[in-house]
Amino acid sequence: MKWNLLGLVALCALPLGAAAQKTTAEGIAEYRAMLADGNPAELYEAKGEGLWKEPRGPKKASLERCDLGKGPGVVKGVFVELPRYFPDTKRVQDLESRLLTCMETLQGFNAAEIAKTGFGKGEQKTLESLVAYISGESRDMAFNLPQSHPEEKLMYEVGRKLFYMRGGPYDFACASCHGADGKRVRLQDLPNLTKNPGAGNGFGAWPAYRVSNGTLWGMQRRLNDCYRQQRFPYPGFASDATIALGVFMGVNGKGGISTAPALKR
Repeated sequence: MKWNLLGLVALCALPLGAAAQKTTAEGIAEYRAMLADGNPAELYEAKGEGLWKEPRGPKKASLERCDLGKGPGVVKGVFVELPRYFPDTKRVQDLESRLLTCMETLQGFNAAEIAKTGFGKGEQKTLESLVAYISGESRDMAFNLPQSHPEEKLMYEVGRKLFYMRGGPYDFACASCHGADGKRVRLQDLPNLTKNPGAGNGFGAWPAYRVSNGTLWGMQRRLNDCYRQQRFPYPGFASDATIALGVFMGVNGKGGISTAPALKR
């Protein structure tokens, strides 16, 4: 309620003529810009940095030896190159699935149990703070997902097929909302995730703090909500399906600038 009141006060402060001349998209962009300096995601970032360095789990170890793609412990710049192939797991992994691997191998947590935990609870809550911290270390960097390994290329193709796959009671696909320019839902413009700038802007803004929910969402939760709206069965946290969609969006968004963790309605 606090955030909505701030936006309302700012709107009322404008001259009537100026308010009338603004498009809906411009109004929403201005609203987000006003709140950006006080983005609550910063609290998650600070907590995530502490969790990265804190000895935890059955093995009482930190995550400072976790390899996210640039060597053990390196967090700067890793987010804009994920998902990618990791030789030790022989899988293409996104940030959240890779963190699960490190939490299991380094700290002794049960990755499968964490994946089954509800969003915002237990170690899932830990993951949200960790992705906020790590993504923030790549803020303002350009996306450049690797496509040199055969598995990375395969995951892109799988993601493309999933993006256009129609089904469910409404015969929806991801492409129904995000496959062309100029689409919107209510007052919300929908980015075209098949090319830039939509792919870079859309993929590059998650994780994000959602004002309407009062919490931070990672990409896995964002995809979960998309499947819910399509009335699809959710494919599972850190599954190959969700990672493949991340590869598809991230590769399409090459050169786009990461703004994560961002602020969303």
